Amino acid sequence: MAITGSALIGAVEAGMIAVPAGGITLRDEGSRSEWRVEVGAFRMASHPVTTEVYAALGGQGHAGSAGGGTPVTDVSWLEAVRFCNRLSRAAGRTPCYTDGGDPDGLDVVCDWGASGYRLPSEAEWEYACRAGDAGVRYGDLDDIAWHRGNSGAAAHDVATKAPNAWGLHDTIGNVWEWCWDRYDPRVYGPYRVFRGGGWNDLPRGCRASCRRKSHPTLRTDDLGFRLARSL
Repeated sequence: MAITGSALIGAVEAGMIAVPAGGITLRDEGSRSEWRVEVGAFRMASHPVTTEVYAALGGQGHAGSAGGGTPVTDVSWLEAVRFCNRLSRAAGRTPCYTDGGDPDGLDVVCDWGASGYRLPSEAEWEYACRAGDAGVRYGDLDDIAWHRGNSGAAAHDVATKAPNAWGLHDTIGNVWEWCWDRYDPRVYGPYRVFRGGGWNDLPRGCRASCRRKSHPTLRTDDLGFRLARSL
């Protein structure tokens, strides 16, 4: 039976993990630049949005597994933002995003003080992914991630690999995850960041620091998203 209504909202909220305040140094390997970002306390979902949850609010991403437990994919950044607003309204929370309909997403504004659901910032994402670990990733790759070497060329149900120290599953592998930030507006214009590596990636792509980018209308079969919420 499909999950709906208050049960849906309850399940989503039960999966939101409290992340403490802290700081993270982000690095871009292409430009060899780095920058420090302070991160306030927030909540982040323990796993990516699933096909079941996405479909329950009218989204039409990749169908995934029969049980609906795989991460939803083939969802653009713009569609992810709009889903966050739909979920916020369904939960009685104030939506974070104002969306004027620009095809490049350049008019989307985020109210970081709103109570609703949103995409994590890039700094929030890496900070939460690492959970205090300074290494390439927070555990042995096969233990924590579905990647090219073990996925069988497909996404798998969420939370079937070991979590990090803060209880977050699948931040490495399974599917890439959209973040709020533009990658480099001066060079790439509206392109948005996604993080974490996916089921078809070699180990180099499945690292806490690995950054990728694309246009906010991109849809592909190894890219999904994860929810965050401000405190």
